[in-house]
Parts: sequence; structure tokens; C-alpha cells
Amino acid sequence: MKRILLTFIIALFVAPVFAQAPAATGKKAEDFVKFKETKYNFGKIPQGTPVTHDFDFTNITGGNVIIETATASCGCTTPKWPQAPVAKGATDKITAGFNAASAGPFSKEIYVRVKGADAPLAITITGEVVAKTN
Repeated sequence: MKRILLTFIIALFVAPVFAQAPAATGKKAEDFVKFKETKYNFGKIPQGTPVTHDFDFTNITGGNVIIETATASCGCTTPKWPQAPVAKGATDKITAGFNAASAGPFSKEIYVRVKGADAPLAITITGEVVAKTN
């Protein structure tokens, strides 16, 4: 019984240490990079035709910027981002690929995580996949 009580007391003191979240910096991704556009409409795309679009951005800080990840809201969207740091004032791009497999309208987001920012920035692609006619 003493062992269980001692374990419980230790857990009460240790658990808050592990529950601490990293301190928020208050910085947004927009404080590091400026996108030329954050939304793009492909219009009508023939079914089965993959498409891509480049979202150009500029480093607006006084130092290098690192794009940690760019993750898509689904598997049909494939983002590519720069793996090397982007120098101050330099321009680079996030390439959004979309596999137009299923017919119908679509709206997909890519979440761009910038090192030092508290939350990712969302960029969006939209359009309509038109079924092939035989």
C-alpha cells in the first residue's frame, strides 16, 4: 500500500513537468515569408491528368528562413518545398501537385510550417475535375 501511495505522489509531482508545452513565440509564418498568392484555382481539369502550381514566396526577415515541412490535407496532393535555408530577401517556391483521379470539385490545403513560427500557414488549391468522355 505504501508503495502505491508513494508512486502516486511521485506521479503528481512529475506529470506537470512533462505536460509543459514549449513557450509560444507569438510569431506567425507570415512574419517570415510573404507569398505572392495563397490560393490558386486550376479551373477545369480533365480526369486522370496530374497538375502542379508553384506558390512563390519571399523571405522577409533579416536572416535565413527554414521551411520545415509542407503537408497536404489529403494523399491526392503532393507538396514540394525547399530543403535548404532560404536567404534573406531571396525568393523560392512551394510546388503543389494534384492527382486529378476523381471527378468533381475539389478544395485542398497545404500547411506550410516555418521554423520559429507558432502555427503553419495554409495555402489552398481548388478546381473541378471533369470526367473523361469516351
